[in-house]
Amino acid sequence: MLRSLEKMIRLWIAALQFSELFVSSLVHLLYGFYIFSTAVAGDLSQALSNLQSKRNMSIEVKDVVAQRDPPANGSLPPIVLVHGIFGFGKGRLGGLSYFAGAEKKDERVLVPDLGSLTSIYDRARELFYYLKGGRVDYGEEHSKACGHSQFGRVYEQGHYPEWDEDHPLHFVGHSAGAQVVRVLQQMLADKAFKGFENTNENWVLSISSLSGAFNGTTRTYLDGMQPEDGKTLKPICLLQLCRLGVIIYDWLDIPWLKAYYNFGFDHYNMTWKKVGVRGLVDCLLGNSGPFASTDWILPDLTLQGSARLNSHLHSFPNTYYFSYATKRTRKVLGVTVPSSICGIHPLLFIRVLQMSQWRHPPDVPPPYKGYRDEDWQDNDGALNTISMTRPLLPVEHPSRFVKDDSDCHPLQPGIWYYKIVEADHIFFIINRERAGVQFDLIYDSIFERCRKHVFRKTPQTLPNETHH
Repeated sequence: MLRSLEKMIRLWIAALQFSELFVSSLVHLLYGFYIFSTAVAGDLSQALSNLQSKRNMSIEVKDVVAQRDPPANGSLPPIVLVHGIFGFGKGRLGGLSYFAGAEKKDERVLVPDLGSLTSIYDRARELFYYLKGGRVDYGEEHSKACGHSQFGRVYEQGHYPEWDEDHPLHFVGHSAGAQVVRVLQQMLADKAFKGFENTNENWVLSISSLSGAFNGTTRTYLDGMQPEDGKTLKPICLLQLCRLGVIIYDWLDIPWLKAYYNFGFDHYNMTWKKVGVRGLVDCLLGNSGPFASTDWILPDLTLQGSARLNSHLHSFPNTYYFSYATKRTRKVLGVTVPSSICGIHPLLFIRVLQMSQWRHPPDVPPPYKGYRDEDWQDNDGALNTISMTRPLLPVEHPSRFVKDDSDCHPLQPGIWYYKIVEADHIFFIINRERAGVQFDLIYDSIFERCRKHVFRKTPQTLPNETHH
């Protein structure tokens, strides 16, 4: 009788897990289709408009070129917007903007397109060559260890080739994009780019983080990462479905489709032309490709993976740091629950609830000394709020909590100023109308800080403005 009851309970739990997997997969698939169809619809609308007026088309083309290629001799350093996981830069998904048009708020903004699922390390290498120009070099040792080509995309002309200590840059990173910038700054300090021996940490003037993934997220375990090691996948999970889809997408290698959206694994040479059917089978079985190693984004976003990554990263005394941490939870009778229903995107609502109730398996060693479940309950549906505030693992970096942006002026370099904002993880990207006035408040604050409150020698001269 007891065995029968235990069997029924196990079957019931398995049924619930499969139901949750089905619902999560369906929601993510529908949202991906929505983004793709929105981009296509926007492009078709633009094409029809262009057909109606060739004169307008020529004007628009000139405007786009001017935005993509800011004048190299401008007095203002560009602000570089770095997208997060599953993100995209300018030139992908047609005219759709990952940052919902925030790049139009300043005359000198760059929006690089990096691998959407590639590792933090690989993305940092890509970002460097996007700015300086040249052929992306992932490093010989790293490439051999991970089983991919050492070289990648070629940038004939860098988007800011004069970048150096005297011409530093502002970086704004969303989600994993913030950690990409931190890794890039460390690489600059370590002089890790062959042929560029004069790099140092002062090439980065400021880092602004919007829902930045500094210390990992417990969502990775809900999506399928093993909490035992933070590296491997559970046999049946959302990430396994994602893995299969990405491998097939890259293997099919449909040119127009990959030009529209690319996961960033071209350096793994997984196309049918290069590996054939046998190579596809090897990738699907996990014997080769990026998912056979830890050289993709999810292992970097586990608590263990973030701690390993952070152990080599520093905050530097001449760089300004500011972080906006988002949350969509609150305490009700001592229990952490979603703070609203309508205010949370359907893509994230289930995960907000699950993350707020997450408990680390008692039979698994904690991801770090002093770990407590309650510290990681507040979240925005993708990342835990504590993870977004400032670098904490394995060592906490100097920081200061602020309630209002003006509380931190004058800014001091080398300190992580952080503010907590009521929003979910995608509140300030993709759909500008959803955030409303808060969208303008956040980005205006970030851009104003870069232009008016962050400088090393003398304040920057803004257009039509002189200093006395």
